[in-house]
Amino acid sequence: MSQSPIRPLIPLLVTAGILIGGNGLQGTFISLRGLSEGFSPSVIGLIGTGYNIGFALGCIYVTRVLRSIGHIRTFSAMAAIASAAAIAMVLVINPWFWFLMRLVAGICFAALFATVESWLNARVTNSNRARTLSIYRLVDLGSVTAAQYLIPAVGISGFELFAITAMALSLSLVPISFADRTSPSPPEAIRFDVKALWNISPLATIGCIVVGLTNSTFRSLGPIYADGIGLSVAEIATFMSLGIIGGVVLQYPLGAYSDRLDRRLIILVSTGGALVASLFLAGIAGSNEALNFVGIFVFGAFAMPLYSLCSAHANDHAKDGQHALVSAGMLFFWSLGAIIGPLFAAVLLDHFPPEVLFIYTAAVLVLFIAYTVFRMDQRAGVPAQSRRTRFRSLLRTSFFFNRLAGAEDGDTKRPAAKKTADGN
Repeated sequence: MSQSPIRPLIPLLVTAGILIGGNGLQGTFISLRGLSEGFSPSVIGLIGTGYNIGFALGCIYVTRVLRSIGHIRTFSAMAAIASAAAIAMVLVINPWFWFLMRLVAGICFAALFATVESWLNARVTNSNRARTLSIYRLVDLGSVTAAQYLIPAVGISGFELFAITAMALSLSLVPISFADRTSPSPPEAIRFDVKALWNISPLATIGCIVVGLTNSTFRSLGPIYADGIGLSVAEIATFMSLGIIGGVVLQYPLGAYSDRLDRRLIILVSTGGALVASLFLAGIAGSNEALNFVGIFVFGAFAMPLYSLCSAHANDHAKDGQHALVSAGMLFFWSLGAIIGPLFAAVLLDHFPPEVLFIYTAAVLVLFIAYTVFRMDQRAGVPAQSRRTRFRSLLRTSFFFNRLAGAEDGDTKRPAAKKTADGN
């Protein structure tokens, strides 16, 4: 009986699930624990910004580390450091120390996701790529959603969730340890050229910053908003989960239409839908639990596909040899928005009611709609029949996910696996 082509990938997919779940748990929990420790929203926003600064740094330097010491050693080192950073936060309850630990965690998670997805990219073939991506998306959705409900189940006041996060990071080493001993060759160096990406697509560049300013702000400060309107810890977990689950609903319908129409029209539809949901949450939902659940679900449905739509638009304009640059640059510009957004919105939350979070989000989206209309007047769209790329639903875990999704087929060469005595 022949072996399933997915079976060798299971250890890597399990590892990815543990990492994604642990990361999602920590993001929500740190915000709620910060509130319980008496930290102001602006301080919590600063702590969230620390993670995003670290993530941006990790994106820039991870390929150098992988090329220097290989996949297994990189993963082991980063998992150990991230685990230590998680448990250290319960030992020292201080916002500046938490900022530093979250910065360290951001560097580590950027490297961990890049390592796993680079490894997966070297293992998948055209025959199992679609199944692998489907499983990966299910792992992402399931692990993040399940992790949210650990918070009300365990509680936010003790050390337990810090310990569970550290345990998850340590246990992520186990599936990889049981995998085969082959490891892919070190990846090609990734070039970050912000000017080149701007020249390829100013709209996609601004779009990625907008996604960082809005979606990342929701992930960092959504728990503070939900707590401010009086939701319980269990309801906050549901609120955050619905925003994430909603992001799956319209990914492929919007993507399918964007492949047939001017992508910028679909970007406008997606942005407009997120704007309407933001205004609903800011002006109508109030403290009503059901209305907030509906509003955040709709917000996620329209806001979450924006990154993938902007990536597809940038790749429409990219030339041969530029797709790797696009995937790295898009993630970098998203990181810039994710650094600024939570900090600015958190300062607003210090001085205004919780609804200001979605007033801020709506203001950013209005500006992006205006800029999109301006760009449509400045540049003709790429006809559907002339495009060499199609819409791909992308995770913002690492730039290697673009390669895994096949967004660079024909543009990069997948390195062959090699085997050494220690698996590197």
